[in-house]
Amino acid sequence: MPLVFDVDAVVLDIEGTTSATGYVVDVLYPYSRSRFGALLAERSDDPAVLRAVAQVRELLGEPDADAVRVEKALDEWLDDDVKATPLKTLQGLIWSEGFARGDLVSHFYDDVVPVLRRWHGAGVRLHVYSSGSVAAQRAWFASSPDGDLLPLVDGLYDTENAGPKQEPASYRRIAEASGVAAGRLLFLSDRPGELDAARAAGWHAVGIRRPGEPYYEQGVGDHAQAGSFDEISVSVSTSGSTT
Repeated sequence: MPLVFDVDAVVLDIEGTTSATGYVVDVLYPYSRSRFGALLAERSDDPAVLRAVAQVRELLGEPDADAVRVEKALDEWLDDDVKATPLKTLQGLIWSEGFARGDLVSHFYDDVVPVLRRWHGAGVRLHVYSSGSVAAQRAWFASSPDGDLLPLVDGLYDTENAGPKQEPASYRRIAEASGVAAGRLLFLSDRPGELDAARAAGWHAVGIRRPGEPYYEQGVGDHAQAGSFDEISVSVSTSGSTT
């Protein structure tokens, strides 16, 4: 039996949920690593780059860190899978250029896009909340093998405009920004800590468990779970209300 929800909006994690973590780790991470140095050198006056570099220096506690030190920190964070906001910002800039040039094409599990189109067609609002930057999310959804999926998406949220993904306050910010009441929001993710935070903020939450993903064996705790988007039914009732 499918999991059935009467909500106004679905908020999507990307890695391990809509898309393979392996693609991000094996394709996108090396692509960004090979281009950090050039980005820091060629776009040193770009406001987004300046802000990210300042954030790196702050996180390091090294206000005078030069470009070589900043690049080293980015590489180390990448090795350790640290979800540092400046790392995600700079990756997003690099990936956006890569998608625009056609060097990169995003990945979605086969069950995802048809279901997203069905939910969107039924009036369900779709949002994305990922540790990857908004710029990276925009490029990801615009450059899918099925074409530009951005028209399906109403809002994009990351650790900069919403906050850390395992803190309930971040989900409250998204609810406020989206104008959807907490009880009318459904969050889909493969990470138990994120599902816990969403539920603590009053949201519905479903754990997505896909074989081969990093959190598959760990499971999703006491949350409802699905192996694909086909196992989830979402509808908007006339009694639903937004904030």
